[in-house]
Amino acid sequence: MKMKANYNCLDVLKKPGPPVIIAAAVREVEAIIKACLDSGIVISALCDSEKRKSEKKICGLEVVHTPSLPERFPNARIIIAYHDIQKCLDPLFELGYNEFYSPLQILENYEINNHNYQISNLFMKEKIEVNKKSHRFYFDGDKTYMRSLDVMVTTKCSLKCRNCSNLMQYYTDAKNTDHQEILQALDKLYKNVDHISEFRVIGGEPLMNKGWADVVNDISKNNPTAKIFVYTNGTIAPKDDQLESFDKKKVNFTITDYGKLSKNIEKMIEKLDYFNITYNRSPPENWVDCSRIHQHNRTPSKLKEVFKECCSTQLYTLLNGRLYTCPFIANAYTLKAVPNNQADYIELLNETNNLKIKLKNFIKGRQFFPACDFCDGRPYDPSSSVGYDGRGMIEGGEQVSKPIPYKIYS
Repeated sequence: MKMKANYNCLDVLKKPGPPVIIAAAVREVEAIIKACLDSGIVISALCDSEKRKSEKKICGLEVVHTPSLPERFPNARIIIAYHDIQKCLDPLFELGYNEFYSPLQILENYEINNHNYQISNLFMKEKIEVNKKSHRFYFDGDKTYMRSLDVMVTTKCSLKCRNCSNLMQYYTDAKNTDHQEILQALDKLYKNVDHISEFRVIGGEPLMNKGWADVVNDISKNNPTAKIFVYTNGTIAPKDDQLESFDKKKVNFTITDYGKLSKNIEKMIEKLDYFNITYNRSPPENWVDCSRIHQHNRTPSKLKEVFKECCSTQLYTLLNGRLYTCPFIANAYTLKAVPNNQADYIELLNETNNLKIKLKNFIKGRQFFPACDFCDGRPYDPSSSVGYDGRGMIEGGEQVSKPIPYKIYS
């Protein structure tokens, strides 16, 4: 039986006892720290499996590299800040810890606007809401829940980054995804998944599909409480009528700033400010080398290790009517860069029998996918991961002049 996290924590964590540690230095952790302080809970430190995150303090608190946590804090009460509680909890349990809590009770009455953060208060509000929904569904294990769904509206991109983890650098014939096909596949998901907290409209560069805003509005219409994030590289400024159509909708922009390559980023931000649309702007940081398509011939046990370490196991991706576990596999299939294996995806448009059960098993039950063998791995921390076959952390944004060749499977 798996170790589980507890919901009731306010009274317990206020009492004297082992140090209280928050696990996972995610964007919303600032709010969780301040909610703890407002509730009278003293936090001793944070921990994170990515070693690079230990280089900077957060809210004045040290971030300990998780494998080193037992040396610093042999006993601890741990609050899981990560959206996927079990994925974060299991490695900590293996290190010898056995007292875990969700911050859900702490956050229930937390007033976000009483504090300031490194990201905007509006963006923090969106991240906290998704986090809270993820944790609520953790305590309701019978339901099928997706924290996030990548809706890929195009494989066209205005940049050609050599090390793009979504494999745009391999496309010779990139295309927009058919609008009606997207809506039909989404409709199948709405009917067979209990809840999707967050929709990420992606590409390629999604704004290269002229109908991208229509897709956003259709998602919003069918999911009025869900958060929608548009991922863009700042090369194309959206049109005024597109942004105006998002009025009073939960649409946010996540902008990667590639410097001079993001030639329309200032114009984009000016428009987003004018139409009062929330956004977050950041450089192409923390890139893990994971874009090579190459068969490794790993054993099942090795594949399980690579999958366990992967940071993309819940980046569910909708592309061409199929649901995949991550963008790498989705695009590898579209490129025909891996042999076909029906265990790698769910065919949404043609599947009629037991789709609800198949989706539940796909989302909850997999230990790895056959196509994982063609990926070098995408671990949280490549410096200490088992089975990873890439170069580690790399600089993002390096461009190629022409598509990179690869092996095609018939």
